[in-house]
Amino acid sequence: MGSENMFKTRDVRNTGAAPAMAQRLLVAVVVAASAACSTLLPRSEALTDSPWQSFDEAQQTFDQIIVHKTSVADLKALKLDPASNPNVTILNYSDVLRRFIPSPSVEASSLDAGVQECLRAAAHCQGYEVDHRVLKRNRYGNFWADMLNFKRKTDIVGWRFNAVLLVTDDVVVYKLTGGQPVIHEHEESKNPLGPLQGAGERILR
Repeated sequence: MGSENMFKTRDVRNTGAAPAMAQRLLVAVVVAASAACSTLLPRSEALTDSPWQSFDEAQQTFDQIIVHKTSVADLKALKLDPASNPNVTILNYSDVLRRFIPSPSVEASSLDAGVQECLRAAAHCQGYEVDHRVLKRNRYGNFWADMLNFKRKTDIVGWRFNAVLLVTDDVVVYKLTGGQPVIHEHEESKNPLGPLQGAGERILR
């Protein structure tokens, strides 16, 4: 009798351990499935072709430009040629005038000496505007809430570099650099109706 009771006790214990083991296994499977689904969320990257891989690289390039010494040929060697670098826009004299004297209240005499020199050169004055941006958008969070449009979270990281060069008679007379070395933003949208959100508007169109 004593041995039979012992076996029964063991059976009861084993029976209780089985559901616990199955529950832990189920939790592990759910966690793994959720992680796998998260990797399926959309990711995108917005950038233009550029010789620079970071903000610091772009800044180092412009640090090599010396006012009243660097020529247009030197700019091409630095890969700042508008014909080959899509980040460079040419500014004509009118563009330069509007940029630095946006209203009659701005006096030319208050501007940087290089800008004044370029404005006095009129038709011989030309500007280069550089605007380079790299943005990576990664959606994260619950896969099904995202896919069904109930809730979407987006992590945005990147950097932006901008600069203006003024050139007179093929020589740089002015430079200005700026931008954002680090961009890190979060976007979150919630739609209580999920995939039905905005359906009424679509029907009325």
